[in-house]
Amino acid sequence: MSFLHETRSMDGSFPPSPLESDSAPKRLSWGKVLQKLAELNHSQTEGSAPNDTGSVSGSLLSEDNLFSDPWEERLCADVVDIIARSLADAKVTLGCSKLTVPQHLLHHVGQELLHLSATEPCGLRGAVVDLCVEHDETFRNLEQIAVDPCLVPTFHLTLVLRVECRGLWPKFTRRLNNSLRLHSGFKVIKKKLYSPRELFIEEF
Repeated sequence: MSFLHETRSMDGSFPPSPLESDSAPKRLSWGKVLQKLAELNHSQTEGSAPNDTGSVSGSLLSEDNLFSDPWEERLCADVVDIIARSLADAKVTLGCSKLTVPQHLLHHVGQELLHLSATEPCGLRGAVVDLCVEHDETFRNLEQIAVDPCLVPTFHLTLVLRVECRGLWPKFTRRLNNSLRLHSGFKVIKKKLYSPRELFIEEF
């Protein structure tokens, strides 16, 4: 069953979902929670430090989150991969020959997606994500991602990335080779669809 769906806003087409999964969502049992507690206590006793590879496909939740769900993390990594591909294809929309994404920006985005979906009844599966880029005081819609098109969405996220425009260097590089660089900060607007009056905004 397909869990991810891309909607290209530029040409209006609906390509097939890139992900297929035959397994049902997995949740941590209480026994596994206790096992994690024991492992964490052992690692603190030994003085070991968590291993951070810095990759998008790595653990998107902090090491001290005992209720992390590997299935949710994998699903989130797939969503982040779609965002990365959308940014790679956004050069025409943004009118540049090259778009540079700062290191760890997508990893940070993935962490925030997990954070905002943690309290939702269906988790990240209930999300619809709009990907936007703010450039020259205008917003360019790049992508809409329905994480699980078979599920009625429970919340809507608008992810706003910003083009770096401060200082002389961005203006110089834009004129020199028509390249743009995304700012390391971003904004996420969350709207609960079952509670339309509730709006949550986080800005980094």
